Amino acid sequence: MKILVNPGPSSWKKELARPVFKTKEINKIVKPILRKVKRSGDKSLYKFAHEYDHVDLDSLLVDDTEIKAAAAALAPELREAIQTAKANIERFHAAQFNPELVEEVMPGVICKRKSVPIQKVGLYIPGGTAPLFSTVLMLGVPAKLAGCKEIVLCTPPNREGKVHPAILFTAELIGIDKIVKVGGAQAIAALTFGTESVPAVDKIFGPGNQFVTAAKQLATKYGVAIDMPAGPSEVLVYADESAIPAFVAADLLSQAEHGVDSQVVLVTHSEKFAKKVLKEVDSQWGDLSRKDIAKKALNNSVAVVLDDQESALALINAYAPEHLIIAVENEEEVVAGIVNAGSVFIGNYTPESAGDYASGTNHTLPTYGYAKNYSGVSLDSFVKKITYQKITEEGLKNLGPTVEIMAANELLDAHKNAVTIRLNYLKKNKL
Repeated sequence: MKILVNPGPSSWKKELARPVFKTKEINKIVKPILRKVKRSGDKSLYKFAHEYDHVDLDSLLVDDTEIKAAAAALAPELREAIQTAKANIERFHAAQFNPELVEEVMPGVICKRKSVPIQKVGLYIPGGTAPLFSTVLMLGVPAKLAGCKEIVLCTPPNREGKVHPAILFTAELIGIDKIVKVGGAQAIAALTFGTESVPAVDKIFGPGNQFVTAAKQLATKYGVAIDMPAGPSEVLVYADESAIPAFVAADLLSQAEHGVDSQVVLVTHSEKFAKKVLKEVDSQWGDLSRKDIAKKALNNSVAVVLDDQESALALINAYAPEHLIIAVENEEEVVAGIVNAGSVFIGNYTPESAGDYASGTNHTLPTYGYAKNYSGVSLDSFVKKITYQKITEEGLKNLGPTVEIMAANELLDAHKNAVTIRLNYLKKNKL
């Protein structure tokens, strides 16, 4: 990580630029995958499993035997940890339920809004170098709470054609039984178009590499919604001298180990403190099992020294981090100044990894600056808000003239007539 001292605002975008997606090159690979899955269905999925996952599958679907065996393959302490995390995530997301809204806006004009579950959702769970069973919790729990009718989970198999037992155990714990052994862009294609084994869904959720991200964005052109645009994981830590350098270093490394294209940023007011943190990064880095990945990610990363809080907040909100850790003395004042962040972690004893796993908040968050205009996944992500209105005879008499005037001035005669014909009927028949 390099240290920048008081860079001007005009240089922030360049100095904090995320790793670049080569969109055109990626789409050249992804688009043919989507076309092949749309055309050939399961046949293409078996072919891609052979080509990309280096396995010849007997079936695309995980069977009950494999699911039942998963629990026994896990250490008791891991099963207990997953159950504790599920309880916390379930509790926080259940609290997000919104009651039906009913409002009589004027006499006889009643408006309502209620949440209705999205009927069919697809959950993409990366396997790859780190099987993210925690993401099964983050997506599966709110999907179940929302009442989604069909939940399809896609995740890549290993070279033995198996799915990681922690993923299977977590899915069964939640109540997800449609688990498909398919990963990458081909999984997104299957959820978009449907195949003989994979149902087409209405909305696709889940993180992934650049190919998965590109496939999700292409899926929106076929009428399928996605949770959000998302790219490599990132964290920004805002810390002052009240923070503990070893803690800050550990938080930076916890994101750096996600992938070589991850990015971590430190913002502080002291170059001396920044150097202490980087010394700790060097000290802790060597003990990581994914240290080579972390080292490459650190090449995309930077420590920024700014003189004052106002500049720091401006930089943070301009960067709009996926994860924001605030470890400063006046934390409440700083938190109040944050308007762009996916999820915020406050204080020396709130590591970002707590939110990744078990505190209760969701770890599926907007990256790449999309925290400026997207929220992270929540219960609301799995429902639609439908509005209703009921107008009585009295209500139409009260509201009708307003609608007639507005429609007439927009030159929409049929709109006006839909009201006028009713008002004339009431005048004639309700005298």
